[in-house]
Amino acid sequence: MTVLTAAAPLVLVIVLLASGRFGALAAGGAGLVATVAAALALRGTEGFTGFAVGQTLVGSWLSWQVISIVAGGVFFYRCVAGRAPPISAAPTPAATPDHRRLYFVCFLLGPFAESVTGFGVGYIIALAAVTRLGIGGVPALLFGLYSQSMVPWGALAAGTTVGGLLTGLSPTTLGALCGLLQMPVHLGYLALFWFFWRGVGPAPSASQRLDDLVWTVAIVAAVWASHRIIDVEIAGAAPLGVLAALRWLRDERPDGAALRRAALSAAPYAALTIALVLTRTVAPLQTMLRTLWAWQPLAGQPPFPPFYAPGFWLFAVGLLSALALRAPLATVARTSARAAWRPCVVTLLFVVMAAFYVAAGMAAIIADALSDAVGSSAALATPLFAAIGGFLTGSGSASNAMLMPMQAALAAETRLPLDWVAAVQNSVTTNLTMLSPIRVSMGAAILALAAGDGAVYRRAWPLALPPLVVGVATILVLLIKS
Repeated sequence: MTVLTAAAPLVLVIVLLASGRFGALAAGGAGLVATVAAALALRGTEGFTGFAVGQTLVGSWLSWQVISIVAGGVFFYRCVAGRAPPISAAPTPAATPDHRRLYFVCFLLGPFAESVTGFGVGYIIALAAVTRLGIGGVPALLFGLYSQSMVPWGALAAGTTVGGLLTGLSPTTLGALCGLLQMPVHLGYLALFWFFWRGVGPAPSASQRLDDLVWTVAIVAAVWASHRIIDVEIAGAAPLGVLAALRWLRDERPDGAALRRAALSAAPYAALTIALVLTRTVAPLQTMLRTLWAWQPLAGQPPFPPFYAPGFWLFAVGLLSALALRAPLATVARTSARAAWRPCVVTLLFVVMAAFYVAAGMAAIIADALSDAVGSSAALATPLFAAIGGFLTGSGSASNAMLMPMQAALAAETRLPLDWVAAVQNSVTTNLTMLSPIRVSMGAAILALAAGDGAVYRRAWPLALPPLVVGVATILVLLIKS
């Protein structure tokens, strides 16, 4: 009975999301109410009011660390949205789409935009670029989904930050481990890219495949190595931005006028990236900003340094961009608030739910039950839970908040290293967000796809295999070594 009580809130959230009738907001609200009720049933009424207030404050404070990035990312995008090209629902077909340019969009431009802003913005930008190459319909959506292939670092690594906060691991350490896992995952994505390409053009030549392979290895190696010198928030955006610029210069060989246009268009993204890199690599500046007006209202919880937080720089660079473009700030503020409130509230609900789960011992109860049932093999459920969470919520932050406490408890029960189990959870769940109904339906709506979401899933489902296979293989290796 105790196990059923502890598991009921998670099951409720999964059932609500899987039904297709409830979004993450409604499911998160219901899950939080069910979690509080379950905690009350397990702990009893004595002292529960103080416990509930304390965990609500802890969860709210932890969620604020991410909400500031969420709101900042939406505001930044709205400030520079006027520079974004329109998306054509009916693109002009090309005799043979340019393979090199499509690779650039799928593996560099889209992931870079998603790493800076998050929340599917990279998908919107990628769809615009793909349709300009003469690709439409289901193939356009397939290639657009590649913009979500580096989501462990999406929205300045918001989901990875949540995972680190909930496990006590350094988010940068967690990001570095995810960078190692992303290497084989990305090679799988590349193989599928060549497979999907056959639907729009002739098979790429051996030299083109070699070029794609070299660039793919360079991308994942650069992202992994960047964690050695900069924090996880910018460890995806910085190398992707540099490599995107180098690739564009190599492929396009622009003249002076084209360079000026590209520099003007990329200026907000470049300014944001440079600001974040400087604040995380210049030691005196980093030290000063980490302590300047830092808030720590709750003992034992991480502080919030406002001028070091990524959200501050998203707001600051976005505001300067809006002023330079003479955008109506009132309109930008209203559209940003309308777009940001839902993901902010969803993040709050799920992180507070996670705080209750940990403090009430509910995550440990589920882990104990799984371990008692199948022993250490229970750890093999880690990638499956992670995949379900990412697919249903469409958010690494929400999925990690919902599942990371249970995964951490499971790691303790099975005596597997917490850092690697957390990395599998984070890697699989964030990668699977690319196939979430939220992303697929958004793309289908943007392109007015008559065939509907089902046609996309019939073609896109293999994209789930690379992260799932790598996640299961990693757990198997850990079990063998333990």
